[in-house]
Amino acid sequence: MIPSSLNSKPQHFSFRIGHNDTGIRLDVWLTQQLTHLSRSRIQALMRADHVKINGKPVKDHKKTREGETIEIIIPPLKTTELQAEPIPLDILYQDDDVIIVNKPAGLVVHPAAGHPSGTLVNALLHYCPDMEGIGGELRPGIVHRLDKNTSGVIVAAKNEHAMVSLVNQFKNRQVRKTYLALAWGKLTPPSGTIETRIGRHQYKRKCMSANAIKGRLSITNFKTIETFKDISLLRVSPKTGRTHQIRVHLAHLGHPIVGDTQYGKSLRKISVHRHMLHAENLIFFHPSTSKQVEFTAPTPDDMATLIKELSEDI
Repeated sequence: MIPSSLNSKPQHFSFRIGHNDTGIRLDVWLTQQLTHLSRSRIQALMRADHVKINGKPVKDHKKTREGETIEIIIPPLKTTELQAEPIPLDILYQDDDVIIVNKPAGLVVHPAAGHPSGTLVNALLHYCPDMEGIGGELRPGIVHRLDKNTSGVIVAAKNEHAMVSLVNQFKNRQVRKTYLALAWGKLTPPSGTIETRIGRHQYKRKCMSANAIKGRLSITNFKTIETFKDISLLRVSPKTGRTHQIRVHLAHLGHPIVGDTQYGKSLRKISVHRHMLHAENLIFFHPSTSKQVEFTAPTPDDMATLIKELSEDI
């Protein structure tokens, strides 16, 4: 059951539990009925007493019983207090469900400490005002991130149905992401898989570590496209989505990304102002059609110029 548009008024749903639907956790069962809502959203509605059985509020761990009447009220989405800002965006594609943007390096994805405005989210609210409230007040529509200085293709959801679909696809590793990276040195072997446990660094709290004791399994595939004197051009495909994953994994191999001052030091002076990492390609299943769609962001000028200079220096 999917509404045709964002709910600006309270929505009311009523269900009667049949014989074949008994004994199921209520939050799980409601998620199956209201497929445009996530389980966490259902649980939040329960905590706010918006879900009732036979007129009485219930908890999420309650199990269904035959003959019960379930009533659920979905209040209007909370309007974000973030300001829409007319920040120029390179929009690759958009429809009623998603918007695909080629994010430039230097643009923060969502507001956080130190970046209350001037973010991709502020820009998206200007181009897509109906996104207000989707996915959380500070991150409307955001289902994945790119670091501030990573450029490239990023998708945002424009309604709750799309949000749930994309979040689940990322969670179930159905989304395919491909990056271009310039890394120091010659990788041997030239292609392979990096698999470690990434977590917060024990001492450097703003950094991640590839050997964290309590880290989460992280997998990155890489392939060398071209090797210059002391720099390699790589195509990298992360299979998981940990914070700074590609940067951490390449540094772990001893081949940090060119320009990455957080995880590696320059082996020689080179005129770059950010780490050379670009989200080149994104493939996922469209939330409404279920058809696989693919989007590509062209190599940014700074990276293309450096590649050209390196090629001429061979």
